[in-house]
Amino acid sequence: MAPKCSIPVIDLQDFPNQSSKLIAACEEWGCFRLLNYHELLPATLMSEMKALVRSLLHLPEEIKRRNIDVIAGGGYVAPSPKIPLYEALGLHDMTSRHGVDDFCSQLNATTHQRETIMRYAESVHALIVEISKKLAEGLGVKSENIGFEKWTCRARINKYHFTPQSVGTTGGPMHTDSGFLTILQDDEDVGGLEVMNQSGDFVPVDPWPGTLLVNLGDMATVWSNGRFCNVKHRVQCKEANPRVSIASFLLGPEEIVEPLPELVDDDHPCVFVPTTYEDYRKLRFSTKLHAGEALALLRTPSAEK
Repeated sequence: MAPKCSIPVIDLQDFPNQSSKLIAACEEWGCFRLLNYHELLPATLMSEMKALVRSLLHLPEEIKRRNIDVIAGGGYVAPSPKIPLYEALGLHDMTSRHGVDDFCSQLNATTHQRETIMRYAESVHALIVEISKKLAEGLGVKSENIGFEKWTCRARINKYHFTPQSVGTTGGPMHTDSGFLTILQDDEDVGGLEVMNQSGDFVPVDPWPGTLLVNLGDMATVWSNGRFCNVKHRVQCKEANPRVSIASFLLGPEEIVEPLPELVDDDHPCVFVPTTYEDYRKLRFSTKLHAGEALALLRTPSAEK
């Protein structure tokens, strides 16, 4: 049974009927719940993966610290004075067997665990590409010309160590995702995620087993020439139980990210200058602007008028 949730709900098996609803969700919310996706990501695999990541997060800290990454902050994140309730593991490249093998080797994963992680990575990648194609088609763009399949896809395994003493506090600061699109396999039992609506109010996203949450990030705003919303979100501690989630991120192309030419004309001038995902990520970190504000630094002179 669905919880009380005002964010849009999209049925993946009801396209093209859902196309206009999908675009409206991206323009007005920057996020939506996804239903009927299990042909690409089976429920049994999701359950198996969730049990697996819980076991990885229970590993001794000296093993988890082997989870290093090629980018700063991309590997293991231990609880810190700034974010004392949060820890995470990072998988740099979900789209390659080499990337998955590196992650598994760092954590001494068993053969069965490796196979599960690989199957999950392949399934999530297929799903995230399918959703991205639906976005392009909803905007009237030929998805086969974009090459979503080649875009980098990463994952983070998140754990919030909620206790009775932490109820009412923030588990993680408000932010937007820097990439293009995020699929979140949320905790089935423990809530706390909140998204910001257009009025600036936080709306709870309660657990809803059998669904996924899809968020749009900053790169989607650039790519859509400002049409799509990059949703601000945070995690609040609302109960004294650990909360575990798996976030998979489609970051963007390795080359230039810029507004789609099909969305730029005399009535809709180009809003953003070209960038790359890595350059934009570095910009966010150097300016400490992690809630989408860094996009203002990419705006074209004509967009400022």
